[in-house]
Amino acid sequence: MSDGNKPIVVGEYYESHAEKQAFLRQVFDDTAKNYEAIAKWGWFGSGDWYRREALRRNGVTSEMRVLDVATGTGQVARALMTILDDPKQIECVEPSAGMIAEAKKRVPVTFHQSTAEKLPVENQSFDFLTMGFALRHVDSLDDSFTEYHRVLKDGGKVLIMDVTVPEKAIPKALFRLYFKHILPTVAMILTRDCNVFRLMRYYWESMDQMVPIENVLDSLRKAGFTTVEHNSLLGCFSEYVARR
Repeated sequence: MSDGNKPIVVGEYYESHAEKQAFLRQVFDDTAKNYEAIAKWGWFGSGDWYRREALRRNGVTSEMRVLDVATGTGQVARALMTILDDPKQIECVEPSAGMIAEAKKRVPVTFHQSTAEKLPVENQSFDFLTMGFALRHVDSLDDSFTEYHRVLKDGGKVLIMDVTVPEKAIPKALFRLYFKHILPTVAMILTRDCNVFRLMRYYWESMDQMVPIENVLDSLRKAGFTTVEHNSLLGCFSEYVARR
């Protein structure tokens, strides 16, 4: 992920912002039909429960209008539908056309094909903004968070859910073993798709190069957010919460 100024080269995948976004769109388009299953068993079926719990715990209420950025196949949007009064209160932003096509099968909401740095929605039009497990895919933290601040109403909140590689040696080794070796291999065996293997290996490499937590918090503050917080769960899940 970029530090806001220059791209980080991840393996053989890309060397520039333009190449990164082209790679991401292609690999997510290629794996969209299998992505839902991978995400479900890859996290041992806990993803749906966690997303609902995180949204409620961080203040999503039934009457809010919510923007979900990097929606993927709509997993966060589905969790939002269990809380909000009407799916019309949700709008989703996602760069991959393949992912949007899969998400439309599951969530009856408005979709925009775009990146986090250029949100095609009006100023101060949402009460809450979410991003689930996609922070490392953006090109610029500063540009993305400036957009998040722009589209939220005064008092609106942002919740960014992501994964952080554990710091302690044994948990870190186990984390690396699972995400670098076990998950990509099992995913390819089950799907018989080498593109899935490539995506899962990229997931590990991008997680391993994740921008430091304090950099994310600093960028949120720079964008104008207040009460900026980071919460860690089980030593490997990160939740960034900030208010406009």
